[in-house]
Amino acid sequence: MGRAYQNRKESMAKTSDAKAKVYSKYGREIYVCAKNGGIDPDGNLALRRLIDKAKKDQVPTHVIDKAIDKAKGGGGEDFVTVRFEGFGPGGCMVIIDCLTDNNNRTFGDVRQCFTKTKAKIGAQGAVAHMFDHRAIFQFKGDDEEAVLDALMEADVDVSDIECDEGVITVLTPANEFFKTKNTLLEAIPEIELDVDEISFIPQDTKLISGDDIPQFEKFIDMLNDCDDVQDIYHNAEIEE
Repeated sequence: MGRAYQNRKESMAKTSDAKAKVYSKYGREIYVCAKNGGIDPDGNLALRRLIDKAKKDQVPTHVIDKAIDKAKGGGGEDFVTVRFEGFGPGGCMVIIDCLTDNNNRTFGDVRQCFTKTKAKIGAQGAVAHMFDHRAIFQFKGDDEEAVLDALMEADVDVSDIECDEGVITVLTPANEFFKTKNTLLEAIPEIELDVDEISFIPQDTKLISGDDIPQFEKFIDMLNDCDDVQDIYHNAEIEE
């Protein structure tokens, strides 16, 4: 599972380097999270996780503070979460999470990404059952047995753990994110978490090759250009 996750991260990294776009998406998500769950990160764990993630992605403090200040007023836009599923170029499976204040606009934008790359948008639930919703942690280390023992002692439900070339990857159910993170920080005081997030992990990968590669890259680029798209998950593995 760690490898499948890494493949997705590497693919996304190629098309997510526009800072302004990243800042805008984080700002919107932090605003919605703070507005719905409260502006205090200590009382709104989802907001705390989001702020930590934004800082790790080098989002400036003023962008974060502006989004939270906007949520204090209680007014502003009313965004809702929308999820689309389907089959991308080469038959890969795709999940697309959006935040929108206009469902019709967002659906039209996302559908265009599918139709212009000969992909097929599906109904809700079309592919989600082929992904696992997991909390993911990656950090440098080589003693996975000690890490597993610490997690088990804290009664953390570990879905998977692996060590590859000095990097340990831990997967747990999404709802155990904070329990897992706190356990790791307490058990390994010197730990530096390179990855700590919640994601959809594909149960299997789909090899993308030949003419499907440029189509897939175009598909991802188009989705990333959509203002309402927040996260893209897929099971594609690009042939080298």
